[in-house]
Amino acid sequence: MRLLLSSDIHCDLGAARSLVERSTRADVLVVAGDLAVMRTGLRKTIDVLKDVGAPSVLVAGNGESYGELTTACAGWPSARVLHGSGCEIDGVAFWGLGGAVPVTPFGPWSYDLPEEEAASLLAHCPEGGVLVTHSPPLGHVDFAGGRHLGSRAILEATERARPRLVVCGHIHPCWTEESSVGDTRIVNAGPGGVWVEL
Repeated sequence: MRLLLSSDIHCDLGAARSLVERSTRADVLVVAGDLAVMRTGLRKTIDVLKDVGAPSVLVAGNGESYGELTTACAGWPSARVLHGSGCEIDGVAFWGLGGAVPVTPFGPWSYDLPEEEAASLLAHCPEGGVLVTHSPPLGHVDFAGGRHLGSRAILEATERARPRLVVCGHIHPCWTEESSVGDTRIVNAGPGGVWVEL
């Protein structure tokens, strides 16, 4: 299975158009959140991306909520918006968690989750699939401002479920960087798009 991974598009319509063009060679497009900027511009980004015909798995970032993303994707037939939920595509299980974990200092516009809520939403993540989260696991592709900013709940879910791949974003200085937990590959995708073969 050939995956095209992206995150943190932040209303960059050029990046969105590039993903649409390249998605013709993808089995699945994965978008790990932050399609909008501070809860604005989501619709225009989705209006470009909805031309992707391949199955597409999305989670919300902290720039848009799960509800906002679900509503915006209503006219995109191949899109699956996940949040504490999963889907299966060609025999591969995908599980998603949107929002920033832990809670950010950005204030009321940011769609954030505390670690405890994230852990609950990750409790049924299946083993050996693809985990799509906006925030990275703590200690992996999450270093900015002199410290690690990832999520302990996502790290614990990764250690427990041993997914084949974790796709994340959120921490911009780590875009396109990779890490691993055991045999699990972790990719902070960024807006440019990263190809991964499963």
